[in-house]
This record gives sequence, C-alpha cells and structure tokens, in this order.
Amino acid sequence: MGWARSQPCALALAAALAVCAFYYLGGGGETFSSATRRLRATRAAAPPATPPGPARRERTAAGGEAGRALHLLMMFTKAERSPALRGKGQAALRSLLRHGRLRRGDGLHLHLVTDSASRSIGEELLRDAMRGAAFRHQVIIHDVSELTEKLFPIVEAMQKHFSAGSGTYYSDSIFFLSVAMHRIMPKEITQIIQVDLDLKYKANIRDLFEEFDNFQEGAVIGIAREMQPVYRHTFWQYRRENPQTRVGEPPPDGLPGFNSGVLLLNLEAMRRSKLYNQLLEPGMVQKLTEKYHFKGHLGDQDFFTMVGMEHPELFHVLDCTWNRQLCTWWKDHGYSDVFDQYFRCDGEVKIYHGNCNTPIPED
Repeated sequence: MGWARSQPCALALAAALAVCAFYYLGGGGETFSSATRRLRATRAAAPPATPPGPARRERTAAGGEAGRALHLLMMFTKAERSPALRGKGQAALRSLLRHGRLRRGDGLHLHLVTDSASRSIGEELLRDAMRGAAFRHQVIIHDVSELTEKLFPIVEAMQKHFSAGSGTYYSDSIFFLSVAMHRIMPKEITQIIQVDLDLKYKANIRDLFEEFDNFQEGAVIGIAREMQPVYRHTFWQYRRENPQTRVGEPPPDGLPGFNSGVLLLNLEAMRRSKLYNQLLEPGMVQKLTEKYHFKGHLGDQDFFTMVGMEHPELFHVLDCTWNRQLCTWWKDHGYSDVFDQYFRCDGEVKIYHGNCNTPIPED
C-alpha cells in the first residue's frame, strides 16, 4: 500500500498481510472482473434456476429459507482531494455496521466504485469499518474508468438533458450508472442497492432489502420522493401550460419527483422490462424532454423523475423514512410558502440523508 512504501520492509510486509487477512476473513476482496468470473462459474455448476418472479427465494433442503446475497454499491471517487468525503464515508459505514443484523447464511457484498487515486483510501476505510463485522461480507472494487467506458454509449444521448452545462462529457456518464446498471452487472446479480455516501443508517440494512419484496408487477426501481420543491421549479413551463397537472405538486396527491440518494435496482426486472429499455433509447428521451420542457442537472435522478411522470408504474415509492433528506436550500430560494408540504416526513427515520452538505443529527 502507498502509505507504507517508505517504511522498513517488515512494516510493509505486515501491512500487506493485514490487507490479505481482511479480505480472506471477510469473504474475499475481488475486482469486478474476478468476481464476475466466479459468479458465472458458480452459476454454471448449479442446477437450473426456477423461473424469475417477485420475492423469489432459495430454499434449503429442510424447507427453510436460505441466505440472501445483499449487494450494496457506493461511489468513492476523488477522495484523495476531499477529506470531507472520507469523513462521510467513514460515518456512513460505521452506522451501517452498527445497525446491521443479517440472518444466518446472508452475505453482504460491498461494491465500491472508485478511481485509481482513491482506491487505497477506500480500501483502508472499508478495512477499518468492517473490522469485527459479525456477518459474512465481501468487497468488490469497480474501476470508474472501466464502468464509464461501458456506460457512455448507453447514456450519451441523455446526458445533455440531465447534466450541468451544455455539453456531453465522457466523465459525466458515471452519474448515470444506476440507469444502465442492468446492462453492466453480470446477470447473476439480480438485485442491488445503490446509496450515496452522505447517509446515516438508523435501521438494519437488511430491512431495506426486504423492500424488493413489496414491488408491484412491472416495477423495476425503488426510490423515495424528493423532499424539496426542486421539480416544481424544473417543470415550471409544463406546469404553466397545464395548470391542473399533478407534476411538481407536493405529496400525498402530487408528483414531486424522486431523490436518488437511496436506490433499489431490481436488475432482473430492469432486464426483462421492454418498456424501461425502450425509455433508454435516444428518441424516447428526446420525446419526453420536449413534452415536459425538461432540462436538469442531477443525472440519474432527473431521468427517473421525468420517466416517473409518464410511467409511475415502473417505480416502487419508498417511504420517506428510508431517505429522510435534510437539505433546505429551496426554502430560502423562492419557495418558503410551500416548502413544508414537501419537507414533511412522519415516522421513525431509518436513513438520514445529509444532502447539500447538511449536518446529520447526532445519536
């Protein structure tokens, strides 16, 4: 590791052994490519799978429920120049582990999307956080450049509609990872949750995975409502032309848009959905952006919001307590009269989201 290069050989060897022990005891640290090969080999050796369906479970020989593979993905890039990002990641992982209670046979697969400069920082952060974890876990590293190369041809056309600035930049593609995750992840991974780093967990992460079982027929993504009047503002022209619309209106009867801080991606359903994959086509994206006069800058969140206005059946709406956003920026920028209608969230918070650098309440 980089921090040990200038130290005596004994220290370097000890550090290397510590890293190896972490991955070995935790269930294995792999690159995306090696994990994919292992998953495919396991799949090939297994008996034929039962037909896909909602809430599908493997069963043990005794008839009981087998363990569940819990895939959780986080983005961790440019950390070498951002101590604040490292602090957020550390706090998020600590709270996740503090409340995490997996069942016997479950395994947590942590996917870390990172760049070369941030990789060693991310690995050290994970090693420290996962030390002493009381359940099986595995770390899989994804190189952001490799993912971007695969994403760009799929999302290039939509970037100009949902990215800051007027151009389409290759590096922006990673902000649309969730949109096309089903085309990048190996088919052996059927469900994955993507989360922001600025979160604090107050509930068992396994309970969030149980939300997949509540998806209605046709739903492919689980996501919570946006808790600010962001899209009341973004859809201003469409709202002016359609004064009776629910688009941009607050809950419970309105369509305030979505927030992508917590995303449940049913990859198997995304792959099977003819409608969802049609909506990724450049012509469909262009058609919808013209209909709604839409120009955003929040990447995947904007895409899901616009699609949700047209096809709400594709989404399972998470309760606000699973993504209790704390940012109040729009309250002081023209929407104080309606802000509380969007911001209200009743119930015991399960995940706090400190978006726009908002401090998260201490325990």
